[in-house]
Amino acid sequence: MIRHWPASYHAPVTFQLACGPDGRAVLVDGDGVHDLERVSDRAFGSDPMEALARHRDLHAVAEGLAGTEPDTEFDVAKLGPPVPRPQKVFGIGLNYKDHAAESNNEIPDAPLIFTKFPSCLNGPAGDVIVWGPTTDWEAELVVVIGTGGRGIGGADAWDHIAGLTCGQDISERRTQRAGKPPQFSMGKSYDSFGPTGPAVVSVDSFDDPDDLEISCWVNDERKQHARTSLLIFSVPELVAFISGITTLVPGDMIFTGTPAGVGAAAGTFLSPGDVVRTTIEGIGTMTNNCVAPPG
Repeated sequence: MIRHWPASYHAPVTFQLACGPDGRAVLVDGDGVHDLERVSDRAFGSDPMEALARHRDLHAVAEGLAGTEPDTEFDVAKLGPPVPRPQKVFGIGLNYKDHAAESNNEIPDAPLIFTKFPSCLNGPAGDVIVWGPTTDWEAELVVVIGTGGRGIGGADAWDHIAGLTCGQDISERRTQRAGKPPQFSMGKSYDSFGPTGPAVVSVDSFDDPDDLEISCWVNDERKQHARTSLLIFSVPELVAFISGITTLVPGDMIFTGTPAGVGAAAGTFLSPGDVVRTTIEGIGTMTNNCVAPPG
């Protein structure tokens, strides 16, 4: 879906919606951060979830930011998860061929879906608690639903998406693989296991939202590097598949899968003191420090 705007067309101003340290919705504009309620003259409240449900109206607010003094300077360390209270958080397994190969699994015929409980969500600079000896990293593009629906067709899927953000599907592999069948959702839902951010970036910010560079470093060593055009099941296909089963609502999130380079493939896992850095083209960078469990 590459957009080439005609010279005479006034393209909408893109937006970056984030969540401030006090849970208030903010718009990021370059190096500045604007409180959404203030800059919209109270047309919006302070709740990021309300803003996501009205994502189309955010373009007009973003257009009005030109020449406006920001409330604060941009500081990723002060941001929380940009979608603080999603109703549903989906994860997609084995959605890159190289990751399926390194995991010794066949390429799936249909999306493999699990749940990350919303309580695991973390901010773009939040600490990741290493709850077990096989805690692993998984850099992922995350889709945020803005306009809900059921039975959404693939051709219409992007119109239902408020924006995209970075994610880490942190996984405790022993817990994930325990039992028959294994318990994916439990191993991926420990507290702090869902870093997201820095912001939800509107879809129209990208020339081609189906083809973004994604990278992950652990302690400055690049572990993962791919493009989202290599997804086995594309973003529109995932939205169509999931919405054919359950009604999507504003704020629902889809972790779209991780490329090759996870720790489990090499038998190397996270330890307290490690630093995980995740970058997606056009979205930004998350940096998460790994810490020991409390107590």
